[in-house]
Amino acid sequence: MTALIIFGILLTLMLTGMPISISLGLTVLTFLFTMTQVPLEAVALKLFTGIEKFEIMAIPFFILAGNFLTHGGVARRMINFASSMVGHWHGGLALAGVMACALFAAVSGSSPATVVAIGSILLPGMVKAGFPMKFGAGVITTSGALGILIPPSIVMVMYSVATNTSVGALFMAGVVPGLILATMLGGITWYRARKFNYPRQPKASWKERLRTFRASVWGLLLIIVVMGGIYTGIFTPTEAAAMSAVYAFFVAVFVYKDMGMKDVPKVLLSSANMSAMLLYIITNAVMFSFILANENIPQELASWLLDKGLGQIAFLLAVNVLLLMAGNFMEPSSIVLIFAPILFPVAMKLGIDPVHFGIVMTVNMEVGMCHPPVGLNLYVASGITKMGITELTVAVWPWLLTMIVFLVGVTYWPTMSTWLPRVLGMM
Repeated sequence: MTALIIFGILLTLMLTGMPISISLGLTVLTFLFTMTQVPLEAVALKLFTGIEKFEIMAIPFFILAGNFLTHGGVARRMINFASSMVGHWHGGLALAGVMACALFAAVSGSSPATVVAIGSILLPGMVKAGFPMKFGAGVITTSGALGILIPPSIVMVMYSVATNTSVGALFMAGVVPGLILATMLGGITWYRARKFNYPRQPKASWKERLRTFRASVWGLLLIIVVMGGIYTGIFTPTEAAAMSAVYAFFVAVFVYKDMGMKDVPKVLLSSANMSAMLLYIITNAVMFSFILANENIPQELASWLLDKGLGQIAFLLAVNVLLLMAGNFMEPSSIVLIFAPILFPVAMKLGIDPVHFGIVMTVNMEVGMCHPPVGLNLYVASGITKMGITELTVAVWPWLLTMIVFLVGVTYWPTMSTWLPRVLGMM
């Protein structure tokens, strides 16, 4: 009954159009002052200790690195490199978009940033080359979602904060699924381009490929800085995030020189605004989780599900349905911070690996960013293409269906996500 009251208050506030973060905060305050005897001192202490986590510091650093890379010409060089490698295949520019999104995802950690950086440069070129805008929009909107699966990933950091799972293990667990999804998205892109006979580019020479690689190598090296540093133990994930921000600043300002020092304050302010928004959500979500734990709601849910004989297969199916439904109304950070503390204890009692469960939640967030009515990538792509949300929804369906097939695979084949971290000794 308590759970119904808490979620009833939250849902009612959300239906008024109130932002998720404020809805969470008001739900917490309403429950605290009217329905429980929890001392306010305990609440204040939890509010402080809940966000006093070293991993949270990674979030503003990854956001800052992504903003420097987005404004610093890295995306354009990655597109040129990808185009030289796959541009001569059917739908070459579109395939280059998928490849460029995968590469940029590996240095930005953000899905919307990937869509903006790659889409704003590539889509005008695709239309000029003879591709329909709908086709290009479908490719970029869905491929941009790789930004939260291919590490580094801000969503994975959120999951780590909510469940105390190793960020490094989560990052490594996202590599193989991320590459498989990128391949599947590239496959459906190639198939549709071949079916409708979309344009191909002349095959680039190896000299041209080497030139574009050299031009993009400074951006690509960031992948080695982050992932190599974490794997070798030189950096913690949080320290790697700080290094990525410093490196991205150096590359954008002093190597590529696409940004001047006068542009840096604007990037810093934009990053601070985004970081403050996410940290505000985290703070309210920590208090929401505290209420749930204080009322023993996750434990009661776990006991109820186990009493009903719900196994791993049925539970994971229910989780996917629940998270996909939540994706209709909320953005990824809020979903992870609200549902992870509830579902995680159940998953542990059923013997589901915490890293695998984190990847399943992350892939659900990917799908949620590409379907209406609150799919963030749809709104970002709409701003770039000037297409309506309904029109974009129709445009993305072949790739969205591919992502759902992938979601089923990653859910019921845990080895896909756990193999690499186990090989590297991180699990």
